[in-house]
Amino acid sequence: MKNKDLDTLRTEIDDVDKSLIQLLNRRASIVKQINEVKKISNFPRFDPAREKKIIEKLQKINKGPLSNQDIETVMGAVFKVCRSFGEPLKIAYFGPAGTFTHQASLYQFGEKNIYISCRTIENVFMEVEKKRADYGVVPVENSTEGVVTHTLDMFIDCDLIITAEIMLEIHHFLLSRETRLDKIKKVYSHPQALAQCQKWLEDNIRDVSLVETESTAYAVELARKEHFSAAIGSEVSAGLYDMNILASNIEDFKENVTRFLVIGADEAKPSGDDKTSIMFSIKDRVGALHDMLVPFKKYNINLTRIESRPTKKKAWEYIFFVDFLGHKDEDNVKSALRMLEKNCAFLKILGSYPKGNI
Repeated sequence: MKNKDLDTLRTEIDDVDKSLIQLLNRRASIVKQINEVKKISNFPRFDPAREKKIIEKLQKINKGPLSNQDIETVMGAVFKVCRSFGEPLKIAYFGPAGTFTHQASLYQFGEKNIYISCRTIENVFMEVEKKRADYGVVPVENSTEGVVTHTLDMFIDCDLIITAEIMLEIHHFLLSRETRLDKIKKVYSHPQALAQCQKWLEDNIRDVSLVETESTAYAVELARKEHFSAAIGSEVSAGLYDMNILASNIEDFKENVTRFLVIGADEAKPSGDDKTSIMFSIKDRVGALHDMLVPFKKYNINLTRIESRPTKKKAWEYIFFVDFLGHKDEDNVKSALRMLEKNCAFLKILGSYPKGNI
């Protein structure tokens, strides 16, 4: 009786899967038509606000047993596959293949695109500015290490726009050509990764030499060439360099998240759950910084981050970078920015974009 019940259920699953394939292919055909319309009308193919709205609509009608996070994961995979139709996007990213910025790029755009590895953050901006890449991906903030100041500095003299943000949980893996942990005598990695895995290393392979490298990807490349060596790197690196995973999630602090920015030339439309980034400098007078914060309080706008950077043009002159919830096209944000601009030496909107989720 049980076998018969199981067979019946499996037949039902098969029928659902057939319908699912038909619907996915129907969706894919419509996406191809949309891409043609976008191409003719010169609209951007990447529309993160639209994708977020689709997910939120589906989550509202979701009655389970799939969780809303499951819906986001499934639809995210569908979006990535559908983006592969037509000409591939060109994505510039900071660092060599296998780094976390590369992983964030793949997470956002999917595998069927052209990825351009850049040695510096400045090179990423340059590739997009010169239209050799459609979008760029750069790190801006880590929950344990703080802000990537060079990324902020690039916006001072650049006209590119932030079109999306990516929140990526950082998990470190011990990778090697060896198959046993007790064979390891040397571990390569970037200083930040070594620091973030210090306790695990002391508890599990204390008597090994630690060698710092310029990136986690380069560490994996070195370990691949040597016996009895390992590297701390990403799961993506394991596949790229054909390495064994000796240990997973070896970071000491599990809530380790890096925020990446997607930069481009096209503004993101409002999604209903957005974030805006701005930069401004203040006039040199008593109470100037206080006056900068008043508009946000008056119009009930929540600040999520504020950073200051020297202008590098005049001693003790600073530029402030602020992130807040809301889209620049919303009425309260427009009013706050108008009020803010009156008290600024200058004000620049870096972009409004869908708020990223972990």
